[in-house]
Amino acid sequence: MAATKKSRKKSSSRKKSTRKKTAGRKKGPKRKYGAKAGKKVKRAMHEMKRGELRSGRSGKKVKSRKQAIAIGLSEARREGGKVPSRKKSS
Repeated sequence: MAATKKSRKKSSSRKKSTRKKTAGRKKGPKRKYGAKAGKKVKRAMHEMKRGELRSGRSGKKVKSRKQAIAIGLSEARREGGKVPSRKKSS
């Protein structure tokens, strides 16, 4: 008995995308925060963990994670980083 080899066709599993491709544009959603904002928040978080981060006029130690993030974002905003504007309080 002679062994016969079956020839297999390589099936293309790639699907054609229905998205329009535009030149010079990255895929995916637009970033909300810039790199400068990320660096400032990271620095503020480290300072908070070391107990060195202080808030505004009072100069009290920051203990809240949310407050540390807010301080980092406001510093990035002051230096012209890409950060969305603050929500208006009513």
